[in-house]
Amino acid sequence: MGKLDGRVVLITGAARGQGEQEARLFREEGAEVVVADVLEDQGRALAEELGALYVRLDVREEADWRGAVAAARDTYGRVDGLVNNAGVLRFNTLVDTPLDEFMDVVRVNQVGCFLGIKSVAPAMADGGTVVNTASYTGVTGMAAVGAYAATKHAIVGLTRVAALELAPRRIRVNAVCPGAIDTAMSNPARMDPEADVEEMSKAIDGLYRKLVPLGRIGRPEEVARLALFLTSDDSSYITGQPFVIDGGWLAGVAVI
Repeated sequence: MGKLDGRVVLITGAARGQGEQEARLFREEGAEVVVADVLEDQGRALAEELGALYVRLDVREEADWRGAVAAARDTYGRVDGLVNNAGVLRFNTLVDTPLDEFMDVVRVNQVGCFLGIKSVAPAMADGGTVVNTASYTGVTGMAAVGAYAATKHAIVGLTRVAALELAPRRIRVNAVCPGAIDTAMSNPARMDPEADVEEMSKAIDGLYRKLVPLGRIGRPEEVARLALFLTSDDSSYITGQPFVIDGGWLAGVAVI
């Protein structure tokens, strides 16, 4: 018996990184998974491997969301869960951030999450779940990621409002707030087929050894396990909450 037997879950940004690991873990736990992403080749390959459904979804576009929900219902007859995982990160100081760059981040991270809730919740079975991907920077600040942090703070707010509004239907809404995770967003070597990914990961671990109490960068499969907890009945009395998963980074600064 899997923790998600009989459930249908749509995961955005599922072609790689955290979304891929969530798709893999959710399938292992018995869910029917909708792999939603703009990366068509990777998304289709993963869906074929897992025996899942791939849909092309640009989270910025409401029409794409309507199509994804329709495809999920046509294939599986229902939707029980949503993981709003898709996101982008840009580095820049606030005063040097062009408006277009800021709005690009807002449209993917914040608007994408809003459209996901708006589009999927009405079609979702009562008792469903939504897991939004916020960030460590959604509950604190970090220099040079102003647009990203602003959207992730907004996602925490959206999570709380959605939890209140959807509670009468027993739909639970929570947020995961990862710190630095070893995905293509934090480790560009993962997008370079000629790069030594393992060597780069070791180097990144060295960087975070001084910043993170647990002494390393996080792994996407660790975030996937938190998303599974929030999607399964193990978290049946939890809603409206942000869950930080950051190796202790938010705890403070060690001076000794």
